[in-house]
Amino acid sequence: MRSTAPLLAVCLALLTGPQSAAAAPVKNGFDLAGALVPAEAILPGGPPRDGIPAIDRPRFLPAAAADLKPEDRVLGVALNGQAKAYPIAILNWHEIVNDRFGEVPVAVTFCPLCGTGMAFLARIGGQPAAFGVSGLLYNSDVLLYDRQSGSLWSQIDRRAISGRHRGARLEALPLEHTTWLDWRRRHPQTLVLSRDTGHARDYASNPYTAYERSGDIHFPVRFRAQGYHPKERVLGVEIDGRFKAYPFSELARTGGVVRDRLAGRRITVRFDGASQNATVRDEQDEPLPGVVAFWFAWYAFHPDTEVFKSRP
Repeated sequence: MRSTAPLLAVCLALLTGPQSAAAAPVKNGFDLAGALVPAEAILPGGPPRDGIPAIDRPRFLPAAAADLKPEDRVLGVALNGQAKAYPIAILNWHEIVNDRFGEVPVAVTFCPLCGTGMAFLARIGGQPAAFGVSGLLYNSDVLLYDRQSGSLWSQIDRRAISGRHRGARLEALPLEHTTWLDWRRRHPQTLVLSRDTGHARDYASNPYTAYERSGDIHFPVRFRAQGYHPKERVLGVEIDGRFKAYPFSELARTGGVVRDRLAGRRITVRFDGASQNATVRDEQDEPLPGVVAFWFAWYAFHPDTEVFKSRP
């Protein structure tokens, strides 16, 4: 788990006087001048830039060769007729996989602190891009950086908050956060990210087990959520600048299918309690890019979010 020591140092600096405001806003080698969020809210997570190494040359195995248990969690992406599973046990240690689906560059990302798995079309200004882990956090969420310009990108917000591409947004792709059993059952020809990553990591251990079970948030966030446990999982949906959260505890009280409207559009949310998987589709039954997140993380970025409540 990331050390909280850098956070304490930042807090001490803020408490001891205004001299930090005059200092050059550079952290982990990133120039934060003109950032869209306060530089003091961008915090070191512990590791340096690329201290958590992204996977740049991912290797894959057929489903039958994967050493996974049925209950193991994976991020699943199906695109252009191809399905791939990315085990959370690997992503806990790397957070980004720079991949391709045919000719389409895709960045698969995971923030263990927020529980958020998100896939993006890895193109900026029409050009392919590769991403790394900055070692910095905003609202407890990983900040990616593109290696071409060094701009910092907020994962949950999908927006560049500093650098040349400041203000630009990445295109999110549909992704599922589910069990290996569920994903393989629906995608029997799936490929699986191999543990042969080129890095020596203990993929059999989960450094975030205690964190996921606690109510603690290790880094400050702009808005503190109420109403649910901070680590309650929610499906977050964004349509045309409107946001809505579907807490799993609420979805569990439904029949598994919720027909709703958001920003004037009809959507269908499906929830599978066995796999703890929630997805959203449009009225043509095409998948939309929702995100499964811890409640605190979704609310930190979207304090104006609507919240789905099950009927008594």
